[in-house]
Amino acid sequence: MPDASGHADIPQRRDTYRHGDLRRALLDAGVALAREGGPAAVVLREATRRAGVVPNAAYRHFANRDDLFDAVRGAALGALARAMEREIRRATRGITAAPERARAAFKAVGTGYVRFAQTEPGLFRAAFAAQPFDVGSTQPRADVRGDGGRDPFQILCDTLDQLVASGVLGAARRPGAEFLAWSSVHGMAMLALDGPLRGLGAAQVESMADRLVAMVEKGL
Repeated sequence: MPDASGHADIPQRRDTYRHGDLRRALLDAGVALAREGGPAAVVLREATRRAGVVPNAAYRHFANRDDLFDAVRGAALGALARAMEREIRRATRGITAAPERARAAFKAVGTGYVRFAQTEPGLFRAAFAAQPFDVGSTQPRADVRGDGGRDPFQILCDTLDQLVASGVLGAARRPGAEFLAWSSVHGMAMLALDGPLRGLGAAQVESMADRLVAMVEKGL
């Protein structure tokens, strides 16, 4: 805010924070940078500038840029997981029949994934700029989990298990289905984000995502 003279206040730099504050400030700055410009925008020096500290202060919490980016990537995956969870809650609200509920949840995972890529392109690119988490891990990093304690991959697997439990998908066809579904939806997300479909409007992308998920379900 401007002071009485009309000049904007300048945040004072400080190199001592209460335990945890600086790491959170740097991570928040890194997430903001990723949101604005994707993986390449996450620069440790810029994160320290935004956090209002001298560059050397960052090394108490992050060894280097890659260390910061790994934390940003984890935060991006956690945001994706929560977006998928919200989409599932919205899509399944009021549905009581198990087969219909399972189908709605599976569809919501796919459409929520593509919608996140459209609405948060910087974070989506950051989430998948490198191997983000151990696929199949029963104990994923805390930062990549959604509110339900599951990472994006586990959320997808859960919906596939629900398809089997409700009789929609045969148990013999379940093994490996998560990779087929994931690769299809991720490919669609990338084509719409950085590929030949990037000129489509949001409504067109959502319509195509709906059709894709329906096609994947039928093909599993």
